[in-house]
Amino acid sequence: QVQLVESGGGLVQPGGSLRLSCEASGTIISIVAMGWYRQGPGKQRELVATLNSGGGTNYADSVKGRFSISRDNAKKTVFLQMNSLKPEDTAVYYCTSRLYTSVGKWDDYWGQGTQVTVSS
Repeated sequence: QVQLVESGGGLVQPGGSLRLSCEASGTIISIVAMGWYRQGPGKQRELVATLNSGGGTNYADSVKGRFSISRDNAKKTVFLQMNSLKPEDTAVYYCTSRLYTSVGKWDDYWGQGTQVTVSS
């Protein structure tokens, strides 16, 4: 019933920008944390960025200074602003969220992924 839906992926030239969105829907009481992971071709899934309920952020070293994570609590949406994109940023990007769906009960959820391709 709870779903995370990503959008905003696509093809962009090196040095360009993309803004990914992930909207959570369903029976949600509150959001503990939301974040983004990515998996490039033949690579392991890696952390990109996380944002907790207190506003704390965490970024992979490879994206620091280029990517920014933010949220819209009213819309239950997390964003990933990606600037100065490089070919090595090419990957399927996955939204993840730790959600309370009832009092005292939380679980982790994943979106279906959205493709980001950085190429000329």
